[in-house]
Amino acid sequence: MTWESTPFADMVREAQAPEGMTWRKLAERATDPRTGQSLTHNVLWKIAQGDMVKIAPWMMRAIAAALGRPVREVQAAAAEQYIGLIADDPFDVSSADAAVVVAHVPGLRRADMPQVEALLRNWAAAPERAEP
Repeated sequence: MTWESTPFADMVREAQAPEGMTWRKLAERATDPRTGQSLTHNVLWKIAQGDMVKIAPWMMRAIAAALGRPVREVQAAAAEQYIGLIADDPFDVSSADAAVVVAHVPGLRRADMPQVEALLRNWAAAPERAEP
């Protein structure tokens, strides 16, 4: 069985889908707020086609800015598409203070990861450590 998924390409394609949105207009919004680097419409189009592109951290931030989505969501979609890992919170334990992200192969469910769940529960139950 071959697993093929294009969540990153789908995400970029959906952002370009609304009437009047072009690849050039989307690229105008694709600027990394940290470095000021921008993506071209060509790179966005290649991503949307599912082509392999060289990814850098600044690109994830630029794409997140263009799509109006959280950087972690864009990074997770790229990881799933390019390396076949799902990065999510299968235990629904993230909070405003901490995000729990578990990278796993496609198809695994919470019930398939009892050791990970036990580890997270032990970590959450540990008393806070005093700072030196």
